[in-house]
Amino acid sequence: MNEYILFSENHDETLKIGKTIGEISLSGAVYALIGELGAGKTVLTKGIAKGLGVEEEPSSPTFVIMNEYEGKFPFYHFDVYRISQDDELDILGYQDFFCSDGVCVIEWADKIIDELPKDTVIIEVSIFENKDEIDNQDKRILKIKGSSKWLSLFKNTVEQALQT
Repeated sequence: MNEYILFSENHDETLKIGKTIGEISLSGAVYALIGELGAGKTVLTKGIAKGLGVEEEPSSPTFVIMNEYEGKFPFYHFDVYRISQDDELDILGYQDFFCSDGVCVIEWADKIIDELPKDTVIIEVSIFENKDEIDNQDKRILKIKGSSKWLSLFKNTVEQALQT
């Protein structure tokens, strides 16, 4: 897998980045979001949903594990924070979603990383910390790992989106 590192200056840019991911998504895409609490995984997810044409704003499915929305493709939003055993995912039938015509976004995906398809795009979101900058609480670093073809398309598209 290749890697691309991207900086987001604020909440709106993180939404734009997510929207770009949604716009270039193909049927069957799986996105694994990794990051600490408050890093911006749900903000990125909301952007992906917007890019997929989902009209309803996604809410974090922490207690129900998965929410489904309609857009250009079915959109499956997983939050596996509370998953403690693999059989909890099996009961949900998660692999049916990962192998579907929809688009899957999994928050806290590091908990189930070995269960994900090999072509999953992995996005690590972290809070940018620079002691020299006073006002940097909204800045994020996104480390995105995926195929060279997907990353090339993403880079070209996101650069244009962030300029507008």
